[in-house]
Amino acid sequence: CEVGAGAARGLGRARPPLRRLRSLSAVTEGEPGEGREPFELPRFWDALGQTVKVTSQEATKLSLAFSRPPVASAEDCQKLSEDVQNAVLAVAAVYYWLPKGQGTTLRKMVRDATTEVVEGMIQLTETILSAPLESLSPEQLISTGGVWEACEQVSSLPRDNQAAVASALAACLGVVKDALEEMEHAVVEGQDPYSDIMEDEELGFRGNRDTYWSEADRKLLSSCMGLMKASKAC
Repeated sequence: CEVGAGAARGLGRARPPLRRLRSLSAVTEGEPGEGREPFELPRFWDALGQTVKVTSQEATKLSLAFSRPPVASAEDCQKLSEDVQNAVLAVAAVYYWLPKGQGTTLRKMVRDATTEVVEGMIQLTETILSAPLESLSPEQLISTGGVWEACEQVSSLPRDNQAAVASALAACLGVVKDALEEMEHAVVEGQDPYSDIMEDEELGFRGNRDTYWSEADRKLLSSCMGLMKASKAC
């Protein structure tokens, strides 16, 4: 009990610095500016890779510091909080290097990835603040892993706007392909077009008219399939 009480007091002292990390959610708000120095894309990616690596390491240090008693001292917690904050701010600062001229699709992907890192760190902080300091909880493990994963995903981002656009189109093409396959399967099988819809409690049974494709349904489906095929070809 005495150990538990000491841990609780220690965590109480540690809470104020950790709570300040919640304000990091605003660091990715706004638009990147045009720098005065010539922009170098390879240098940008090197810097972003280094900053997310440091952020991942800081997440590990923060999680380990609050994985078991005794809790970190107020001074150590202050240092941990500052290191985490500096790491996240560094990631955001590198994101703001990326000028508009590099392409909106690339910027959006980098922004989304940066936001995932920031939000992951905030989630880890919230988990630590809300969990009793007894052992490394599953929630804390998941939150820590979430930061690691968000940082690792940065390395798989497209390296220029052309690659970013191609990646976005590939994702859309996958959705179109799946939709087209489902439509073709439904037509060939002649299955109930509303089989995945539950019966309404008030309206009751749908009746036979809704368990097959009507002529109007087939004409509309044919037009939709043509549109899907045209989209796929593009």
